Amino acid sequence: MNKRTIIETFSTSIYELPSACKEELYSNAILKQVAKKEIIVHQDQISNKMYFVSQGAMRAYYLKEGKDITDWFAFENEFICAIQSYFNEIPSPHFIEAIEPSILLEISKESIAYLSEKYRAFERLGTISTTQTMLHLQERIVSLQFETAHQKYINLLQKRPNIELRVPLIHIASYLGISLETLSRIRAKRLKT
Repeated sequence: MNKRTIIETFSTSIYELPSACKEELYSNAILKQVAKKEIIVHQDQISNKMYFVSQGAMRAYYLKEGKDITDWFAFENEFICAIQSYFNEIPSPHFIEAIEPSILLEISKESIAYLSEKYRAFERLGTISTTQTMLHLQERIVSLQFETAHQKYINLLQKRPNIELRVPLIHIASYLGISLETLSRIRAKRLKT
């Protein structure tokens, strides 16, 4: 996997970028290979980087009173960043870790601002990605507030059918806001039917 291929992938899958924009993005982006369990953003670190997941899986999580709480997953063709740190230029309240060996395209906030100013298409790509993230977060809030544990699990499987093959159950339970024991009971019942 190389930078040009990755740039072409998100150009065609999210929003088509002109050739000149792709060339400048190629010059400004960094290809990162990340090992499983490698942390790319630490709590209390100021992060001004956006990551496009070309291959692999990432998660964002908090540590609260010694407990690991997952609040975001990113898989192939999705972006991830320490959102509060990135936009507000404050220390990140969470970590970002590779769940699997991953290949990422790292783009600095400065490069994103430059490309967005110079290329309308790049700005549009950013708007589409931000809108998708906001919609996902809204669905997550509704799910956490109004759905039963069973509904949350079924909806997650509908959106991400292979998640159980890629993500440890402890992280899935944490993301759903339920205990590992509750998730195990739901899965056991589902397997019986």
